[in-house]
Amino acid sequence: MSDLGDWFRSIPLITRYWFAGSIAVPLIGKLGLVSPVYLFLWPDAFINRFQIWRPITATFFFPVGPGTGFLYLVNLYFLYQYSSRLETGAFDGRPADYMFMLLFNWICIVVSFCSSPNFHNILLLMIPLIMSVLYVWAQLNRDMIVSFWFGTRFKACYLPWVILGFNYIIGGSVINELIGNLVGHLYFFLMFKYPMDLGGRNFLSTPQFLYRWLPNRRGGVSGFGIPPASMRRAAEDQQGGGRHNWGQGFRLGDQ
Repeated sequence: MSDLGDWFRSIPLITRYWFAGSIAVPLIGKLGLVSPVYLFLWPDAFINRFQIWRPITATFFFPVGPGTGFLYLVNLYFLYQYSSRLETGAFDGRPADYMFMLLFNWICIVVSFCSSPNFHNILLLMIPLIMSVLYVWAQLNRDMIVSFWFGTRFKACYLPWVILGFNYIIGGSVINELIGNLVGHLYFFLMFKYPMDLGGRNFLSTPQFLYRWLPNRRGGVSGFGIPPASMRRAAEDQQGGGRHNWGQGFRLGDQ
């Protein structure tokens, strides 16, 4: 138990709470402490009945059962791996900026679901948010060669689409993964691609209250839209090259 506690405390702060919530809320639903009916995002109930907790609980809840348990565990692994890597990599020392990225992606996912024609469907947000984070990591490490199941190897930029196909095989749907990838692409384009590669204005800015709540640690880069040190060094080395090396990469499964 001591080793498990040490491992849990070693998880970066924001990822730790997200990971813990993604275990606790499904467990609450599984044990019947709260009916799962109240944990889904049901747009009609959220908008017309003012059940404002639903977008939050739907972010952490997943209906774990014999047919969904493997998919849940796989996505819980993706949450731990890629959220940890982003929080300690590109967003190292900048927890407020990382929290803003999660909030931006989460709001975009909620809006996309609530504005869909399937207004009366019950929905889950866990997989789309995880996929949006994984997409951002993959783009920041796009040229790294990663290994997937059965020894397949490819560039990290293709990883979100490989996982989309993988989740389709084991879960039977691609809507959640597709929305997550599109939202992740929107964030990546507005935060990195448009202002840094195309010379456009920065449309995203972390609110000051997040900096007061989660102050930057020493070594972090203040100000949203400013690339981390690894990105700046790569950009300086490639002046005039037209293409950036988006940060340090990792192999799948590395701790």
